[in-house]
Amino acid sequence: MKRESKLVLVTMLVLVLLAESHISLAATCSPVQLSPCLGAIRSSSPPSKLCCSKIKQQKPCLCQYLKNPTLKKYVNSPGAKKVARSCGAPYPRC
Repeated sequence: MKRESKLVLVTMLVLVLLAESHISLAATCSPVQLSPCLGAIRSSSPPSKLCCSKIKQQKPCLCQYLKNPTLKKYVNSPGAKKVARSCGAPYPRC
């Protein structure tokens, strides 16, 4: 019985830690993190590896950015969609 209760306690601790990690990831939404992508969004140049990495990190935040009238025109631009496709990060449907 003690072994089972320890296993349940460890499982619950792991679940709590995973939930906290999702919360901390959600709290890191910052459109400034996408600045390495500006050149590729504004021109026909391909996105850098850093840009693609940042797009993938910020992907959970893109719907939030689309709801912001100031950011929407940039995030919803043809250039931004092109960069997301090039990086293998499907454009979100919010």
